[in-house]
Amino acid sequence: MKKVFVSGCYDIVHAGHIQFFEEARALGDYLIVSFASEPVLWHHKQRKPSIPDEHKKVLLESLRMVDKVILGTGIKKGLDFEEEFLQERPDVLAVTEDDLYSGIKKELCSRVGASYVVLPKTPPKFAPVSTTMLVNRIKAPSTVPLRVDFAGGWLDVPRYARKGSYVVNCAITPMVSLCEWPYEKRSGLGGSGAWAMLEGRDPVASELALGVGWQDPAVIAETGLCVWRSGSSPVLDVKGTGDFLEGRMAILYTGEEHDTPRMADEQRDYVRISQSSLIARTGVLERNINTLAAGVALYYSVQLDEGMQPLPDIPNALAKKYLGGGYGGYALYLFPCRDDRDQAVKDNPAMKRVEPYCRQLFK
Repeated sequence: MKKVFVSGCYDIVHAGHIQFFEEARALGDYLIVSFASEPVLWHHKQRKPSIPDEHKKVLLESLRMVDKVILGTGIKKGLDFEEEFLQERPDVLAVTEDDLYSGIKKELCSRVGASYVVLPKTPPKFAPVSTTMLVNRIKAPSTVPLRVDFAGGWLDVPRYARKGSYVVNCAITPMVSLCEWPYEKRSGLGGSGAWAMLEGRDPVASELALGVGWQDPAVIAETGLCVWRSGSSPVLDVKGTGDFLEGRMAILYTGEEHDTPRMADEQRDYVRISQSSLIARTGVLERNINTLAAGVALYYSVQLDEGMQPLPDIPNALAKKYLGGGYGGYALYLFPCRDDRDQAVKDNPAMKRVEPYCRQLFK
C-alpha cells in the first residue's frame, strides 16, 4: 500500500482543498491528512481556528478521498507534523507549488525514504479562494452606505494628488447589500468600492488596482461628512455627521452608465478642482450649505469644460454636479431646505432622496 501524506491548516475547508486532496490521493492508495492543531495555529499565526480541532477532524475524516486524519502538534514552523510523519512513514509527501518550506520537508522525506512531490497548479474547478478570503468574507459587513462626492474628485488618485488640496465627500443612505441595491449600477456612487467591501476584499487596494482613487471605500468605511487630504492614501482631515445636509440632497439618474477607470486619463483642470476642494472644505468647517454649494458649482464648471452635457435645471437647486467620474450615472443636487428638495423629487421621477449617514463621530 502506497501512503500519501499532506499537511496544512485547513481552517475553513473549501473546494480548493478538496481538489488538492483528490489529486494527492491519486498518487497512491491511502491518504493521510495532517492539520495544524489549535496551539500550533495560535503559535504561528496568532489566531484561533474557525472551528474546534475535534470538529475539524470529523469533517476531514468524512471526505471520501481521506483515509486518516491526524493533528500536527509540533511548533517547528513548516514542520508541525514532523513527529506524526516519522511515525506514519509515508511513501509520498505531496505539496502545492507555493510550498514555502521545501528544503526542510525534503530533508524530512529523506529520513524515511519518502518522495517529495509537488502538485502542479491545475485549472480550478471553481473560482479559487483561500482561507483568508473566506474569513474576510465572513467578517465583511452585511450592509454599507454609498457616497456622494462634492469637490476635489480625482485628487485621491495617487498620480494626481496635490499637496494642500482635499477631497470632500459624504456617506449616504439608503444602504446597499449583496442582495439589495436600491440604486442604478455603475452610477458614480462608489458602488465598486462598496461591493468589494461587502465581499470581504480590500476595497482600497481594489479601487487602486482599477487605476482610480481611494475616496469611495475611505468614506464608505468611515461614514459621515468627510474631508480627506489629497495624497496616495486616505488621511482624514475633518469629519462631521453631515446633519446640516439632512433633507437637502437628491440625486438624479441621467439614464447613462458611467465608467470612472475609462475617464482617469482625461485632461482636466486640476487647479480649479483643487480650488473647489478648498471652498467645499470651508463649507464643511462652517456647516454652511451655501459655501459647500459654491465648491460643488465650481467643480461642475470643470466637468462642463471636459465636455460633459449640461445637467437639467431644477427649481431652487443651489448647485449640481455629476457624481464620480461623470459622463453619466447620477448627478447630485443641493437644495436650501427639505421642502424644496422633496418638491424636486416629486416633480422628477428620476430623482431620489438621499441622506447623510454617520455611524459614529469619532473612532
